[in-house]
Formats: sequence, structure tokens, C-alpha cells
Amino acid sequence: MSLPGSDLPADGLHDVRLAWPSRRVDEVRGRLMRFVTDEVTTPDGQTMVREYLDHMGAVAIIALDDAQRVAVVTQYRHPVGWLEVEPPAGLLDVENEDPLTAAQRELAEEAELAAKDWRVLVDMFSSPGGSSESIRVYLARDLVQVGRPEGFVAGDEEAHMNVHWAALDDIINRIYEGAVHNPSLIVGALSLAAAIHEGRLDQLRPGDAPWSARAVRTDKG
Repeated sequence: MSLPGSDLPADGLHDVRLAWPSRRVDEVRGRLMRFVTDEVTTPDGQTMVREYLDHMGAVAIIALDDAQRVAVVTQYRHPVGWLEVEPPAGLLDVENEDPLTAAQRELAEEAELAAKDWRVLVDMFSSPGGSSESIRVYLARDLVQVGRPEGFVAGDEEAHMNVHWAALDDIINRIYEGAVHNPSLIVGALSLAAAIHEGRLDQLRPGDAPWSARAVRTDKG
């Protein structure tokens, strides 16, 4: 039985940049981010109020070794009250820093690893109904052990973070069991497993591929 609704052709299967008219009603600035309230005008002339976190964006790294293991960290996350299994990751909080450079720095800081091969696994909005955060998840291969960057000192949660290796198959199984919850790990690991299954690892975008969601944020300032 054919269900109602029009088919979306492949060439139309993409997000479209669109900004309904709005005015800032309120804004609370934090140390790194802002919580804002906007009054938005809809296409039919109605108004709605939306509250959301204005986020600077982030990068995450799925670092895969030759034994099909992924480098993960365990890190306490206070807002949810969990010790999460996560990939190395970090905020894009250095002004004008290239995202790939940020990912390379985070991998060295958190896992003491460098990679010779960098690809883009996926770009995503983590929670587009309540946050402007965009995340780029990289695949890092051909790994080598390195020291932490000079001058880096782990603080706060990172001071209590531990680094481990986990088999990709085990991560996938634990995702389906509901045992891990970090969105970058879930999306990154599932995307990697699909790319391996489909034989498209070498067709993934290069590490320096354009990032449209990030470019929009940069244009907005």
C-alpha cells in the first residue's frame, strides 16, 4: 500500500538556509554561550517566542586504529548527571580557529594522539529546536602516539577524564542496548560502521571540506 505524501527526490534531499524575521527580546550571557529569547514572525504574519542556547559549535573525533578500535574518554557531564563514554571533542571557542585544527588539537589534548588521515563523517545540529550548536564529527586514521600540546593543563572535568580503547563492534552493540548516550559517539560510530559496510571510507569528504552550518554562523558573527 502506498502511503500519502509526495516523494522527495534525491536532489531535493538537503537542508535549506532560511531565517524568518525576528527580534531579540532577551539575552542572558554566560561565560561561553548565551541564552536568548527571540520573537519570530511566521510566514502567515503570526508571532511566536522561541528560547534557545546560542552555541559556538564543537568538533568531535572518531579515532580508529588498525584493530578497528576507537579511542574514547570517560567524562563527567554535570547537566545530565552522568559519567559518559565519549569521543575526544571540544568547543570551537578559539576565535577564527579552523575546525580541523581544533579537532587535531583536541585529539592530542584528550587522547595524546595524532592522525595522518582526516575525513568528515557527519555534520549535525545537536538539538535544533533548542540550541544553535552545530557539530562536525571527524574520522581520524593512521594514528600515532604523541604528547599533549605544550602548555596544555587539564582542568575541571578534564582533570578526571580517562582514555580507553573500545572495539567499534562493541560500541555499536552498546548503542543499541541504550548503554551509551553521547550524540557525537552515537552518530559518529554508526556513520563509521555504515561507511565500512558500504566500502565508502575513501569516498568520505576530506577533513577540510566546507562546513555550511559553520559558515553561516561565521557570517552572523
